[in-house]
Amino acid sequence: MVENGQRDVVIDIAYDNPARSGTGLEVLTFDALRLRLRSSVARRPSRLDFHQLMLVRGGEGTAMVDFVSYPCARGTLLHLRPGQVQRLPSGADGRPADLDAVLLLFTADFPPPLPATREVLDGFGPVAWRLPPDGFDAFDRAVAELDAEYRSGAELSEALLRQLLGALLIRTARLPDPAGRPVPAAPGAELHLAFRRELERSFATTRSIEDYAARLGYSPRTLTRACRAATGRSAKQLADARVTLQAQRLLAHTDLPVAAIGRALGFTEATNFGKFFTRETGRTPGDFRRAQR
Repeated sequence: MVENGQRDVVIDIAYDNPARSGTGLEVLTFDALRLRLRSSVARRPSRLDFHQLMLVRGGEGTAMVDFVSYPCARGTLLHLRPGQVQRLPSGADGRPADLDAVLLLFTADFPPPLPATREVLDGFGPVAWRLPPDGFDAFDRAVAELDAEYRSGAELSEALLRQLLGALLIRTARLPDPAGRPVPAAPGAELHLAFRRELERSFATTRSIEDYAARLGYSPRTLTRACRAATGRSAKQLADARVTLQAQRLLAHTDLPVAAIGRALGFTEATNFGKFFTRETGRTPGDFRRAQR
């Protein structure tokens, strides 16, 4: 990983494999990652341009992903996608946690193109699971096999690593929703995902559900029904949440004035952006920025 900072405000971490240059997958322990990063980077939020899967085998800590805290203990599986903001798992004292964990860092184009893993990789899936004992054992064996192959240096190793990673991602796709929501019917699931992808492209220019429904060829009511079935939230709530998340990322990572962030997200008046952000988070933009730093 390569760290890029601007006055210690923006901490972007780009994929870089020092052990196997040119390979889009790296397997390492949490201790090795902690030693690699400067302590100032380990304590601050950072943004990745690659996927990170972490399986916790022991110890305790708390990770932050997109400003949500996730307890980490034996059996925790975390999946961070490119562009998400994280803070490495820490203990009660704020220092990096003492975890026995293994991490898989991989670029977006390294896994094999499998339909079964699309939803896991596209950025809309869960971040954290707490695996039951038998599920943990299965993941632990799969990760150990990846680790052994990664370190073997055998001929055609990269091809096998792709397939082993693909199998692990299929296992992840089969995990139940950690929030306990039922899997929605196929038509609603497809519309929800189509909306999320369109939202990802256009959240900075429109939060109008009528706009999105028209683009997708459905009525606003049908779109909202599909989103509620998949997530328990309306299409409008999902759109507002995506804009809020981007505002949080920009406030935490940049020195842009609050008014400039609001304009970048489609608000013509800074006061309207401030009211929107406070309503969604319970904090003013300035308070949120200070808390992150």
